[in-house]
Amino acid sequence: MRYATRAERVRIAGLRVLLWPAVLVASPVLLIAGGPIRRRYLRHLYRDGAPPLIDKRQGWVSAHWFVVAHPLPGLLCLPSEVVARRVLGRG
Repeated sequence: MRYATRAERVRIAGLRVLLWPAVLVASPVLLIAGGPIRRRYLRHLYRDGAPPLIDKRQGWVSAHWFVVAHPLPGLLCLPSEVVARRVLGRG
């Protein structure tokens, strides 16, 4: 089992803390057009040949994992998803 060094733990904690201000700054865009942006971003992350978000063997976690796993970006994209579904007739 690999233990993270102090520098790695500080970097991970910094990413977690900086995610909140980044989402709040981007919130107007996410509220208006977040649904299509988030879908395109997730397709890019999960495409064939993409590096994994978490590599347990090397003890590596991508910064994208925090964006995917955090509920706030999904909640901010919800209004534009609802509007898109109604306009496109998908639900």
